[in-house]
Amino acid sequence: MGFLDAILGRSKPARPDLDQLFAVPSAAVTLQAGAGFVPTGLGSVCFASVEGGAFSRVRDEVRDLLDADTATGGLPVEFSQDSYGYTWLLARQSADDVTTLVNDLHAVNTLLRDAGFGPQLLCSLVGFRSTADQRPLALVYLYKRGTFYPFAPLAGAKERRDNQLELQTRALLKDDLRLEPDLGRWFPVWGAPGL
Repeated sequence: MGFLDAILGRSKPARPDLDQLFAVPSAAVTLQAGAGFVPTGLGSVCFASVEGGAFSRVRDEVRDLLDADTATGGLPVEFSQDSYGYTWLLARQSADDVTTLVNDLHAVNTLLRDAGFGPQLLCSLVGFRSTADQRPLALVYLYKRGTFYPFAPLAGAKERRDNQLELQTRALLKDDLRLEPDLGRWFPVWGAPGL
């Protein structure tokens, strides 16, 4: 950070820290005990699509890495594209094995970053459901910020979210995760695979 940045009150953005993803299993325990939300076993990584041979090779490596569990009962990985042109990779694990799911998401992010596609990474999410009424909730990791935020779409409502639940989740997880302090960066991820 330069002298002018300090005078103008600008701060240096947080560097991506993929190891923050490893805090999700602990947060899952807190969510279940404090709010009755359990993991769904679904998680996804969102990135801006890139064309070309190098990206195709990385995509094949990701598929090979995550589909390797198929022989031992795991489920294959799925790729999809949203209406904005972003690519989503959906990973599946047993609902009671959030640690393996987080390891898969970390591996995908790491493969993409190490292949030079870090700037294309947008976010990762891990899905949860309420045991009482099956309400969806996601913990979204912002790659470029190195922070998390909760996203809770309202079931049956078109593009409306449960702000109260999101704020309650933030209060509940403040000691478990590095949470995004700027609520303006809590972007909706409508229809995200894994939600």
